[in-house]
Amino acid sequence: MFWAWARVVGGVGLLAVLLWQVGSGPFLAGVRLIDAPALAAALVIGVLTTVCAAWRWSLVAGGLGVRLPLATAVAHCYRAVFLNATLPGGVLGDVHRAVRHGRDAGDVSRGIRAVVWERTAGQVVLLGVALVVLAAFPSPVRPYLPVAAALLVAGGLAAVLLARFLPNGGGSRWATALRTAVADVRSGLLARRTWFGVLVASAVMVAGHLATFLVAARTAGSDAPLSRLLPLTLLALLAMGLPLNVAGFGPREGVAAWVFGAAGLSAAEGVATATVYGALVLVASLPGAAVLLARRRRIPVAAREAASGGGC
Repeated sequence: MFWAWARVVGGVGLLAVLLWQVGSGPFLAGVRLIDAPALAAALVIGVLTTVCAAWRWSLVAGGLGVRLPLATAVAHCYRAVFLNATLPGGVLGDVHRAVRHGRDAGDVSRGIRAVVWERTAGQVVLLGVALVVLAAFPSPVRPYLPVAAALLVAGGLAAVLLARFLPNGGGSRWATALRTAVADVRSGLLARRTWFGVLVASAVMVAGHLATFLVAARTAGSDAPLSRLLPLTLLALLAMGLPLNVAGFGPREGVAAWVFGAAGLSAAEGVATATVYGALVLVASLPGAAVLLARRRRIPVAAREAASGGGC
């Protein structure tokens, strides 16, 4: 409960600082500038990224021994995206789909682990793309890339060595958890039948999120070249991984304001772009609201049928 409130307070605090620094103008301007072509593009891109997310989740869940049909995964992912975009923290939708799928499959632990690992795979691919793009194009963080890359490589090597020399039996709860994690990665992410699909789905999702951000930048009035916008939008996407937000708003706008200003554009332009992106993501997630409503309508019907069958 403490961390849940801390995330909300952190997100509200970030938004308050932004309002103090740049005012409400960029936020309101971003919303006013949204037009029909931008909404249509967001919806189309949202279908592509959601299907890819569902495919990745289905592959990882299957690797862990939990069956998940693609159609079911798409419905759950749409609902999760909608909940992530409307509830504090930005992860409650994923928590819901993990627990729900685990209960439906009869194994809550594997259901949760499948979501954790497929989201982790997506973040790893996003980091890889970010390192390549940030090294290829100028950005405010370019001077720090060698240090960041060295830390990531060192962390990866440490994880591989730890998994390599981990004893096969006995040990503490931490050792057991680590052995489970290693087994999950091998069967859910690195297995022959899953790794390529996970990589392709993650790469397409990153491309879709970047395309939506670039649509948002153009909609917000930015005329900077793509080579200048691409690294800035990637940094804002990385900031979205921080669970300190209110309905998706918070770190994304803060980082966008900083990187746009540091790149010679303006902080207001960065805030407006991030605000448009948040609105486009919310619109793209609206099919998830339909899934949620359809589920709620089915529950009373099923309850009435069960009551009628029981003679109550």
